[in-house]
Amino acid sequence: MAGRRVMAQIAMVMNLDKCIGCHTCSVTCKQAWTNRGGVEYVWFNNVETRPGQGYPRRYEDQETWRGGWELNRRGRLKLKAGGRFKKLATIFSNPKMPGIKDYYEPWTYDYKNLTDAPLGDDIPVARPHSLLSGKPMKIEWSANWDDDLGGMPEHGDQDPVVAKLRETASEKVKFAFEQTFMFYLPRICEHCLNPSCVASCPSGAMYKRSEDGIVLVDQDRCRGWRMCVSGCPYKKVYFNHKTGKAEKCTLCYPRLEVGMPTVCSETCVGRLRYLGVMLYDPDKVLEAASTPDDQDLYEAQLGVFLDPEDPQVRRDAERSGIPHDWIEAARRSPVHALISKYRVALPLHPEYRTMPMVWYVPPLSPVVDALTESGHDGEDADNLFGAIDTLRIPLEYLAELFTAGDTGPVRAALEKLAAMRAHMRNVNLGGPAAGSGDPEGLEIEEMYRLLALAKYEDRYVIPTAAVGDARRLEESALPDACSLDFDGGPGMGGNGPLGEGSGDETPVAVENFHALRERQSADEPAASPPGKGRVNLLNWDGNGRPDGLFPERGDER
Repeated sequence: MAGRRVMAQIAMVMNLDKCIGCHTCSVTCKQAWTNRGGVEYVWFNNVETRPGQGYPRRYEDQETWRGGWELNRRGRLKLKAGGRFKKLATIFSNPKMPGIKDYYEPWTYDYKNLTDAPLGDDIPVARPHSLLSGKPMKIEWSANWDDDLGGMPEHGDQDPVVAKLRETASEKVKFAFEQTFMFYLPRICEHCLNPSCVASCPSGAMYKRSEDGIVLVDQDRCRGWRMCVSGCPYKKVYFNHKTGKAEKCTLCYPRLEVGMPTVCSETCVGRLRYLGVMLYDPDKVLEAASTPDDQDLYEAQLGVFLDPEDPQVRRDAERSGIPHDWIEAARRSPVHALISKYRVALPLHPEYRTMPMVWYVPPLSPVVDALTESGHDGEDADNLFGAIDTLRIPLEYLAELFTAGDTGPVRAALEKLAAMRAHMRNVNLGGPAAGSGDPEGLEIEEMYRLLALAKYEDRYVIPTAAVGDARRLEESALPDACSLDFDGGPGMGGNGPLGEGSGDETPVAVENFHALRERQSADEPAASPPGKGRVNLLNWDGNGRPDGLFPERGDER
């Protein structure tokens, strides 16, 4: 009897309890992928302060933008923006997408006026100039205008989640300074199992790779219809106004193919991102996405995932052509552990029915601070469990983000995190650790090691591509594999592998990627780069004390 079909997907989990909102992930992603003309406004990775309108502004308002899927009268999935006939009728006019004012008009400053201004009584200023038109402009919005609750009394009510929540729990969301709350939400493309952007593309340029589930844009086939921008409910597909083509997060697939994590993961200060393999049953995706009740979609998607420890699943995976190292990576996957084993990670807006594959561990930290300020022991288990329903971040708000309004899974995840904190506190202070030594206690300690202390190789369990594909993966072949970054690509005019101003087109082979990965995770200090002179802050990898970079210890005060 033929077994079930099995597919593999690279997925990500982010622990929101550890995000400090530093935007390092956004800046490094910007430098690596959108440091080119035509995408000045684009952020494949952005960090939003919640509550807030997000980027682009109010992207979650699907009554306006019509992104994602919905069920028709017969209970079948249909694109919220309309099917093929609607797209054919509006193919030359697609108004259901954000404008530049919803993103923000990118700008620079007239620094030359500062350096070249003649001597006089007036103080020269560097006025903002649009990167799109070059004309002087007034700055009114940006990708993180809501950062750290900036302008919250004025803009807070415009958060679509707040607007929806106030219909049912108006007393839960208040914007008086002493009563407000906030947390950070990093966002990238969800690389969904049921991507509405792929289904929306009239030219077939959007596709989901069968080998790892990454959703990409074929730049040669893209005709710039922009239906994908409308179709994506997370608004993580962008239009390059210089090339006339769509672009999106690639999950740094050239790095993943050689076993390296994404740039945003590699540079994350809080070490809150996890990458790993999820095995799933593709024949169940449509049924799960068609679940009638929005609040059942979380459990439905969990039912799509397969247990890599099940011998029958492993046999079915091998029959489906999944390599052995991918199956073993799925067994060690931190993503699978957080999503399916411990069930503390939740999907972002499952009600969009795209089956997202970037999940989040909800934040618990503010409850500890609130309890401590009230004179109670903020780490005590009884206090923590009793306070979860009165979190400064309302359960209802988190539920609208992660479980379509169902507070049950959010409360269960937070209770597990609270139990982990209380248990480990007792272990570390020598007190009675409830459950210590029994299977439940051991599982809590395993979860703690993964969430709090995980090493590089435990956070990123990424199987490399087949050795036989090494030549195909060389960056010297990037005009075919990733033609955005090179002269000669469809419509591109960049002058380096990372965009304008990034240097000469130096081919980088797979071996270089492996060497870089070993160097970044090594404990030994780095030697001076050959032919580069002494180590400085720009080429130092953070290991050791290279000569000339710091004062001699005897000279330090």
